[in-house]
Parts: sequence; C-alpha cells; structure tokens
Amino acid sequence: MKKDGNMLLNEDVCPECGKQNVVLDPGSGELICGSCGLVMKDSIINEGPEWRAFTPVEKDSRSRVGIPLSFAVHDKGLTTMIGRIGRDAYGRKLPLDTKLQMLRLRKWQIRSRVHSSIDRNLAQAMAELDRLSDKLHIPPSIKEKAAVLYRKALEKGLVRGRSISAITAASLYAACRITQTPRTLREISAQSPIEKKDIARCYRLMLRELDINMPKPDAQLRVPKIAAMVGVGEKTQQTAVEILREASRLKTTAGKDPMGLAAAALYIACVMCDEKRTQKMIADAAGVTEVTIRNRYKGLKEALNLEI
Repeated sequence: MKKDGNMLLNEDVCPECGKQNVVLDPGSGELICGSCGLVMKDSIINEGPEWRAFTPVEKDSRSRVGIPLSFAVHDKGLTTMIGRIGRDAYGRKLPLDTKLQMLRLRKWQIRSRVHSSIDRNLAQAMAELDRLSDKLHIPPSIKEKAAVLYRKALEKGLVRGRSISAITAASLYAACRITQTPRTLREISAQSPIEKKDIARCYRLMLRELDINMPKPDAQLRVPKIAAMVGVGEKTQQTAVEILREASRLKTTAGKDPMGLAAAALYIACVMCDEKRTQKMIADAAGVTEVTIRNRYKGLKEALNLEI
C-alpha cells in the first residue's frame, strides 16, 4: 500500500474497478489493470540486470551487483572501495586498532587495483579519455567505442614505446570517424597535450595494425555544427543539406574536404535565404580558410548551375 497524493494506492488492486488483475508490462514500464485497462503507474524503473541470460549456466556466470560494465573504466566498473568513515554500520566510533587496520586494508586495496603494468596503463589512459570526452562533449557511446579501440591497441602492443595520451587521442579520433561524429583532428589536438602530427601518426598506425575500415566522410553531417556556431536558421541548414545532397548525386564532392564543402554549401544557403553571414565568419566556425570556401563555392555553383 503506497500513498499517492491524498489517496492510498495499492499496487495489487485496481482503484477503478477494484479487481486484482494487475499486469506489469516490462517493455513500456507500465502497471496496467488487466480487467478495465487502467494504467495505474507508468515509467517504472527496471531494477533488473542489463544483461540477458538464456541458460542457468549463463545466469550464474553473469550474475553480479553494481553499475553496468563500462570499457571506459580501467577495471570495467567491477571495483570496490574502502572509505575513510571511522564509524561502523550502527554509527558507533571504531576503536583505534580497527581504524588503523581499515586504513591498511584501504591502502593495499588501492594498490591491488593497479597492480600490473596493464592496469596502470589503462587507469592513466581512461582518465585521459574521460578528460578529452568532457572537453569535446563526446557522447558516452562514442567514448565506449574509443575505449574498446584503445584496449585493442594495448593488446596488440601498439602502446609500447609510444605516448599513452597520443594513442588515447588517436582512439577517440578513430571512434569519431567511425561513428561520423564531426570532431576534427585539430579540435582533438587542441585539447590534448600531444601535437597534431603525433596523433595523426598514431591514428594511421592503428588503422594499419587493427585493420579498421573507415566510412567515407559525409559533408552533410558537418552542416549543423557550423550552423550552430554562426547562428543560422533551420531553413538555411536544410537548404545547405539539399545542395550537398545534389552535389553528391552528381559525383562532384569526391576527394574534397567535407568540412570545406559543408562551409561552402552553408554560405551559398545563407546567400539564397538572405541571411547575412560573411565568408570569414563561416570559415572561422568550420576551421578552414576563406580561399577554401571560395574554391568550393565556385565548384558547387558551376556543378549545380546555381543562380545567385
């Protein structure tokens, strides 16, 4: 029996018809009366595990407690911590001998977490990956992908003799390229202590040794990022995407920088939609030069026969 507002709500009895035919729908997270169809409760939190098991052996092997597994944590999240609280479960102060024993246990527990060189390497790399992801506003799914790539590089022996920060930045850039996330190598190197050429060298090494196939970069996905930085409307963005889509259909975008194409298409769309944005503003937002925008502008205008 739970109190909801001014009325008592029994989750086993329908408040509408008074019957006990209550059904829990785990897919939608709703508590439904099977007799009258009343939705008694919605958005129920699923307190079960995030993994699935189809046999008793799988269930026993995967059974655990704690947060979900994460490759972006050096021990995948399966860890414990002994705190500094000097009281027991009842709130009573611990004796001095017990407190000193807990401090010794805490010290050795922290040491055991990063006992091997691989654990120390992963702890440093995942901390750097967390910092880069926070600075560049990287979604958690892409951060997980970067962590998986770094772990593969570590197993392959690519980190030995090279900078951990460089391999970490290269893994993040590779994850962004695979998922078509608009983050340039210049942006990643600006937030990393490693120079751009060193990150690019490690990135090419990972592509070669890990046999990663990169998808073709799509200029259309770069438009919203540039448009948000220069503050143009949705109609102008859609016009720029249509220009790029038509240019891609005519095979005129092959071999050209997607960021430069997106900037030029957005500049054309601004002119067509009567939004006053200079080439310098768009070039600074896209990280390209004004000459690049003018060259791509001429190419798109001639290929699409645009009258501006």
